[in-house]
Amino acid sequence: MNQMKREAPKFPCLETEVDRISNLPGHILDQILSQLSIRDAVRTSALSSKWRHKWAKIPNLVFDNQCISVPSQDQTLVKNKIVNIVDHVLLLHNGPKHKFKLSHRDLLGVSDIDRWILHLSRSSVSLKEFVLEIWKGQRYKVPSSLFTFEHLVHLELFNCLLKPPLTFKGFRNLKSLDLQHITLTQNVFENLIFSCPLLERLTLMNFDGFTHLNVNAPKLQFFDIGGVYDDVTFENTFKLTLVSIGLYVNVKNDRNVVHGSSSKLLRFFANLPHIRRLEVQSYFLKYLAIGNIPRSLPKPCINLSYLSIRINFNDMEENSAALCLLRSSPNVQELEMLARPEEQSVIATIINFWEDEHWNNLFGQLRQVKIVGISGMKCECDFISFLLSNSPVLERMTVKPASGDGCWELAKELMRFPRASVRSEIIYIDP
Repeated sequence: MNQMKREAPKFPCLETEVDRISNLPGHILDQILSQLSIRDAVRTSALSSKWRHKWAKIPNLVFDNQCISVPSQDQTLVKNKIVNIVDHVLLLHNGPKHKFKLSHRDLLGVSDIDRWILHLSRSSVSLKEFVLEIWKGQRYKVPSSLFTFEHLVHLELFNCLLKPPLTFKGFRNLKSLDLQHITLTQNVFENLIFSCPLLERLTLMNFDGFTHLNVNAPKLQFFDIGGVYDDVTFENTFKLTLVSIGLYVNVKNDRNVVHGSSSKLLRFFANLPHIRRLEVQSYFLKYLAIGNIPRSLPKPCINLSYLSIRINFNDMEENSAALCLLRSSPNVQELEMLARPEEQSVIATIINFWEDEHWNNLFGQLRQVKIVGISGMKCECDFISFLLSNSPVLERMTVKPASGDGCWELAKELMRFPRASVRSEIIYIDP
């Protein structure tokens, strides 16, 4: 019998398929590479000779745990591998660098980071974003070469020590600044903020080196802060619209000095005429309650549509400060009240505070309310009743207690409260 010769199956030539992609317009190829991690972008050099050096022009250089994964328990080996990868990319990269990010969980050498920043400073004209996150070790002292990045638009530093050289004139193009776990002096901070005239977004978390926070930024629109301070002031921040502030402020000494005279509430809002979203987190309401608490602010926050307050409902001064904010926010649509149950037993229970403040239709725009962490005390229930009876367009109130103790009785009591809005519903969430 004649044996039939079996033909090999025909598959498309791999090189042909690669060339089909390679022949795409250059800007599309650049877009494809820009969506890849450094690791995957470098790997494209193995596709064909046409791809060998394309990765070397990607504008965003991101070195983090996701793109640099070294499966080893040997810290020295891990460190050397990371250093070799960053060195290799920076050495062969020959295009503009728009973004550089270094964020790795393993301990890196100070001299290596200094060297990389110095390398970037020699071609910093195109650099718009710089992110440095040091997750292990002591605060990294940022070298003077970083302060030559004159064209930065976004700067983000984590676990660093800042001491700019005397020749530093500021980041004149910077619009976004994120500083977390940073050590610097009062003068350095104020000069840094003042020398960024275009600054729009500012995030500050856990500073060391000074206790009085003064923010002077005429273009600032977004501000997020957390830490420990003795005082905080705003100057020339009339464009600020989004504020999240969670400070542990030393109020015991300050309360003795200021109580009965000036008002922290009045001073805090004096430079915030256009605020739209406010989050009063941690213990900052204690700070706002220092001094004379006005019945309401001289100028209401007419643009404020979202308000979040962390409060001890068993503290008379905090309740008074919260009521002032509520009275001064006629157009608030979303309200979040976060109780601090750990302090509820420290001060004697307040009697009838919110019962005396029932006016008709106080919250004419309020539609969504979220109350978290309550324990069912009378002052908390009085506040909920106060909201329900003064919110004619309320649609939903979500209540989540701190624990399950007595939750069924609390739920039944909430359902009995009278409501100004016939459309409102109460959603009770078991803890």
